[in-house]
Parts: sequence; C-alpha cells; structure tokens
Amino acid sequence: MKSIKLLLLFSLVLIIGSCKKENEPTPVTPEAGDTVQLTVILPDTLKEDNMLMGNPSDAIMDISFPDNYLMIKDQFTLSYNNTNGTPNWVSWHLSTSWKGNEPRCDCFTADNSLPGSFYHTTYSNYTNTGFDRGHMCPSNDRDKTAADNAATFLMTNIIPQAPHLNQITWSALENYCQTLLYQGNELYIISGGRGSGGSGNLGGTTTTIANGHVNVPSDCWKVIIVVPVGSNDVSRVNSSTRVICVDMPNTQTVNAQTWGYYRISVDSLESLTGYNFISAVPDSIQTLVESFVDTGPTQ
Repeated sequence: MKSIKLLLLFSLVLIIGSCKKENEPTPVTPEAGDTVQLTVILPDTLKEDNMLMGNPSDAIMDISFPDNYLMIKDQFTLSYNNTNGTPNWVSWHLSTSWKGNEPRCDCFTADNSLPGSFYHTTYSNYTNTGFDRGHMCPSNDRDKTAADNAATFLMTNIIPQAPHLNQITWSALENYCQTLLYQGNELYIISGGRGSGGSGNLGGTTTTIANGHVNVPSDCWKVIIVVPVGSNDVSRVNSSTRVICVDMPNTQTVNAQTWGYYRISVDSLESLTGYNFISAVPDSIQTLVESFVDTGPTQ
C-alpha cells in the first residue's frame, strides 16, 4: 500500500508540474518609459558589486546615450560605446570566490543583450587585422563556472590590442593581479582604452577595423584597488590603500618595458580620459590615493 501511495503522489506532482509549465505567464517586453527593476543574485557573499567603487563615466542604461550605455552583468559591469564598437570601460571585483578550474572556453560571441539599434561587434571583425581580441575582464578572473568564463568572451568585453601588449605586458599585469589575490587580497579593477590609433603586427598605425565600426585605441589603461579580504570594502579604502594605475601604448614595442614602467597616478589618468575613478569613497580619501604613482612590487 505504501508503494502505491508514493506512486500516486509522484504522478500527481508530474501532472501539477506540467500544468504549471503550460500556464506560465508570457514574458512582458518593457516599453519606453517603463521602470525596470534589475535583480542580480550572486551565490557567494564575497562576490561584491562589480561597480562598488563607482561609475567612472556616469553611464546610464538608456539608448539615448549610445556612447555611454550601462550594461550590468553578473560577471562585470561596463559602459559601451556604440560609435567605437568597444567598451569605454569594464569594472569587476576579483576575489577567490570567483576562482575555479573551469577551462578557458575561447568562445568569442557577439553580445545579443545590446539594443538592436546598436552595432554588434563580431569575432570576424578582428580577423586578419593585426590586432588581438583583448579581454578587459580576463578569462582567468572568471573561471568558477562555464557561464562566468563564457561571459568574458562577449565582444562587449573586448578591445583591439596589439599582440605584444595583449600577450606580454598586459598579460603580465593580469598575472600579477592573481598574485595579489592569493596573498590575501580582493581587488576592484577598472580597465579600458583611450584615444585612437594603435600599431598591430601588420605595422603602421590603424585607427579603426571592421570597416570603421570598431575603434583601435592608442592606449590601454587599468586601475586596480587592492584591499585585504573583508567586508564593507568602500569604508576600508584609506590613505594607505594600494592603488595601481597604468596607461600602456597599444603598440608592438610596448614590451620593451615591463608593466611597472607604465604606472601613472589616477589623477593623471582622469585628466587623460575625463573619467572619475574611485568616486564611491570620500573625497578626502580620493585626493590622497589618486595623487600618488604606485611604487610597490610588480611580481
């Protein structure tokens, strides 16, 4: 009798589940003027807000601002520039909670979450151009799950980089960030490109690829805020917090120097880009940490 009851109960669950699926409400597409509440649920409390330290360009999720369009993903946040076909900047948090053993997917994909009226950069836009598909948020910073890793291969996270920049100097700094991570820190990182006109492995200076749809930056920059593992991270940024800021030329000769050679102050980078970095911390702290050029270890 017990087995019969269990069988009947199992059948009832299947029937109810089937009915629920058939009667699920039809998704509603937001219209202009609607307010949309976005909820991002992260499974680990140490996966902090990827834009916790501030919105450098005051990007907004409004198609009326196509060259400063805010995109919020679980893995990173970015400002997209439709004219350039690249991100203005990408911001992400790095802690050991993001780390795992998921292999690099190498699955570069157009970002279909962009508005339909925007230019959707594709994998083939970079083919035979002399430039690498350079990650802003690195694959190695998001290898907890396959979904996390695949997100870093969305073309909205990619900028044309000279191969020697992407594979040598830029990569060395990415590796150093991993070193800092395993020394008991968590990092808040913002990176992007500026200007126009880089030099790839075909020689000369190239301002655009993809028939003018994708800008080739003259320089690539990165800001790294380093804090010991803990909570309430914004409140723990103080005058002694290590902030690493670099601005590297997008050329094949960049590797003549190590990445540490290209360190500048955040104040200098703000002058070059027009952005406001680390804006979430009090002005008095910003003034202190942004005025200095980092002189700490580089490996």
